[in-house]
Amino acid sequence: MTSELFIDVQPKKISIALTEDKRLMEYQEESQEASFQVGNIYLAKVKKLMPGLNSSFVNVGYDKDAFLHYLDLGPQFSSYAKYLKRLLSDKKNFFPHDKAQILPDTPKDGQIQHTLQQGQEVLVQIVKEPISTKGPRLTCELSFAGRFLVLMPFEQKVNVSAKIKDRQERERLKKVLESIKPNNCGIIVRTVAEGKKASELDKEMRILTQRWHDTLERAMRANKFPTLVYEETSRAVGMLRDLFNPSYESIYINREDVYHEVLDYVNLIAPERANCVKLYKGSLPIFDNFDITRQIKSSFGKAVTYKGGAYLIIEHTEAMHVIDVNSGNRSKKDAGQDENALEVNLGAADELARQLRLRDMGGIIIVDFIDMKSREAQKALYDHMVELMKQDRARHNILPLSKFGLMQITRQRVRPVMDVEVEEQCPTCHGTGKIKSSLLFTKVLEGKIQMMQNRLGINQFTIHVHPYVYAYICQGLWSLKNKWQWKYGMGVKVIPSQKLAMLQYEFYDTDGQEIDVKEQIEIR
Repeated sequence: MTSELFIDVQPKKISIALTEDKRLMEYQEESQEASFQVGNIYLAKVKKLMPGLNSSFVNVGYDKDAFLHYLDLGPQFSSYAKYLKRLLSDKKNFFPHDKAQILPDTPKDGQIQHTLQQGQEVLVQIVKEPISTKGPRLTCELSFAGRFLVLMPFEQKVNVSAKIKDRQERERLKKVLESIKPNNCGIIVRTVAEGKKASELDKEMRILTQRWHDTLERAMRANKFPTLVYEETSRAVGMLRDLFNPSYESIYINREDVYHEVLDYVNLIAPERANCVKLYKGSLPIFDNFDITRQIKSSFGKAVTYKGGAYLIIEHTEAMHVIDVNSGNRSKKDAGQDENALEVNLGAADELARQLRLRDMGGIIIVDFIDMKSREAQKALYDHMVELMKQDRARHNILPLSKFGLMQITRQRVRPVMDVEVEEQCPTCHGTGKIKSSLLFTKVLEGKIQMMQNRLGINQFTIHVHPYVYAYICQGLWSLKNKWQWKYGMGVKVIPSQKLAMLQYEFYDTDGQEIDVKEQIEIR
């Protein structure tokens, strides 16, 4: 299986796509302006205590206060709170974390009002991004994740991933980490650390320890609340960390500065795979060139078709996701009803496992498969779904089919479900249903080119248009494209873009920044 990663960096958002054997399997996109991502650490103040919920609300700068439950304070909260109070009391002299006093564990059955006070300063880390009407979910059990290790301040133990089965290797890793870990810090050894040299682990340990030290220094210097004191990486690298696998054949990035950030990151965590990071320099948009735009448009939306004409209907609600399996016109005359239903359901399971990863659906998922009377067929479908979901990194649980033919799945939800709008609004009529003659569209484009040069003084730019429009503009030896370049200069370039609607267009400068040319041009 060939796995490739593609990162599309745009002025307003970053998109990342994972393909397996050229088929889109995972897709993430985040706004460049979003700031409340998982892993960020804030120095904030407790705004309100909620004894009835045994929790509190903390202001981290989001329009909805973040939620912090008593159990998320962690067993070492007393030690952590005492150290933080001393750190913030002296802005000139840094008090080292490894000299902090470790107090007895906070009781698990305690009450929030006896542990926190309104207005108290706390260091909190986001564990769930804002979803729908809910603010971020927080924890005081801070962690700094690397490729091989996770550093846990105020913990003491070294825990090795249960997926490392070899007893000797587990003992080796534990001894190595206990000898190099800093005082007053715990370590989680990740699965990929199996077989790694002590020097590699020590190198990452030093990096994670430095991040913790820098976080404390920023907190000590902070003069306002809330303050972002730790943002682990750039947004592209942060998204990549969750998806990265050394088996990737290629990682393509379409912007040079982000390419260098990703290259530095891969050099740090897997230097032997640095040659798979590549800078995309093609003229077409990166997702168009690698057939990802088409797959995005066909894979999102309410109805998703799969092999043989069958399709899924996917509905998102506040409480759960509901998926209905439909056979469409798919049937085999020679096969019985249960055999037909099983074949359609197995295909639906393949597509469903892909959709869960692709849209990052979480919470409760109810799937209405086509009814099957045979117990053997029902068990075969359940076993197939369990096997497919083994490739999913998110924690999940699958129940066998109920007597109503429903399958219940719960899946870890960390960020909002990925719901990409694939329907295109007419960019010309804006929903009114009336447009100027399409024969005048090229005149509109030429008017925009004149405006760019005469009013804005921009001579070098790129026009993105629908591929059909691009074919029309470029047809013939003396094409419109050639005429424009002869009349307005070779700085005028035209590029096809699959994401645009038929009569939609976008102008970009030489730095890839979109130029607003929405001003109306009268065509006479």
